[in-house]
Formats: sequence, C-alpha cells, structure tokens
Amino acid sequence: MPPARFFSAKLIVATLIAAIGLAGFTSLGIWQVKRLSWKLDLIERVDTRLAADPVPAPGPDAWPTITAEKDEYARVTLTGRFLNDDEVLIYTPSDFGPGYWVLTPLQRADGTIVMVNRGVVPQERALAGDFTRITGETSLTGLLRLSEDQGWLFSRDNDPEGGNWYRRDIGSITEAKGYTQAAPYFVDQDMTDPRGWPRGGKTVVSFRNSHLSYALTWFTLAAVMVIGYILVLRLHVRRNG
Repeated sequence: MPPARFFSAKLIVATLIAAIGLAGFTSLGIWQVKRLSWKLDLIERVDTRLAADPVPAPGPDAWPTITAEKDEYARVTLTGRFLNDDEVLIYTPSDFGPGYWVLTPLQRADGTIVMVNRGVVPQERALAGDFTRITGETSLTGLLRLSEDQGWLFSRDNDPEGGNWYRRDIGSITEAKGYTQAAPYFVDQDMTDPRGWPRGGKTVVSFRNSHLSYALTWFTLAAVMVIGYILVLRLHVRRNG
C-alpha cells in the first residue's frame, strides 16, 4: 500500500485528536496525583497541630519566618485587650445564613497587634452591633491562620475606604487601621459560648479529598482514547489493506 494512501487525511486528524487527548488527559491525571499528595500532607499536618497543646502566638521576631507549611492551623494562645472600636465585619456565608466574621484587634502587653476572628454573627445581628464585646484583659485560644491576600475567582474586592470587607486580608485591614506593629496572621478563636455571638470555633478543618477519584477518571479517559485510536487504526488498515 503506498504511504500516501495509508496516511489519509482522516487518519491524520484522528491521530492528532488522539495525541492531544492522550497528552491532555494524562497531564490532568498526573496533576491530580500531585494534588492528592499535597492534600494528604495538609490533612496530616492539620490533624497533628489540632491535637497538640497550644503555644503562645508568635511574636515579632518570628513574623518573617511564618509559613503555611510550618505554622498554619497551629493552636495558639493570646493575652491582651480587645480594641473593640476598631473591629471589622467581614461578610461570609455561614451555617446561620448570610453573616459576618467579627475581626477585632487584640493589643498585647508589648504593644503589638494580633487580629482575632472572634467568630460569626448572623447578618442582622452583626449590622445592628447586637453581639458581645469583651473589655479588659482577656486570654483566648485559637488557630493561627494566614492572611487571605488573594481573592477567589468570583470574590469581591475589599473596600477599605468604604469599610466594606469580603476577605480576611490582614495586611489591608491593619494598614487601614493605622497599625504599624501588627502580626501578618490572624487567630480563629475557639468557641467559648455555644449560644452566644460571635460564635467561634467555625474554622473549616475537614478537607474534601476527591483527587484520587479525579486522577482515576482522567487516566481512564486517557486509556479510552488509546483504545479508541487502536480501533480506528485497525478499521483503517482493513479498509485500505
């Protein structure tokens, strides 16, 4: 059979489609395997930190070296005074419908500021200021969280001038409040009153892990692409043999 007759336009198109599909599906499968490894490591780290005894929240000397891999979700303690006049409401969907996180600066004895997410308050209560505020020196326990500097695909941008906040971007919040000695992280406070507001202890520490099933799906599609191409090739050979 002449090569020109064997390599018809239809076979060339089928070959290109199969090659692109195989490369694409395989790449997606490999990416999901990498994501699976990352997710399992995250779950292990978080579980270990949640089970550990709380430690004092990092001070200024440690701020430059704080990372998600090393520090996020660590259980920490804080002692200081809430600056309630500078609290910030950050919109969030919640178990109670539309609501707001209440982020309040806590000033420690050394003058440094740590933003504390005291918990969620339903929208009507939050906008009316109908929730408990703590005065005087207080101590609390919570989880260290990193600043949400980057928004999600459809998230709204913060509006510091208008006082409207949609993500916990600690750098922007502390800058808007004029704090110069503020930690680059915030603390999600544990629940202290299961019936009171704000309602703490709402940190998501259970992570969905479907990467293995996604990886198997992509690799299966890659295998189907190979089998389909083999069948097309066999049919082509029979017709042109």
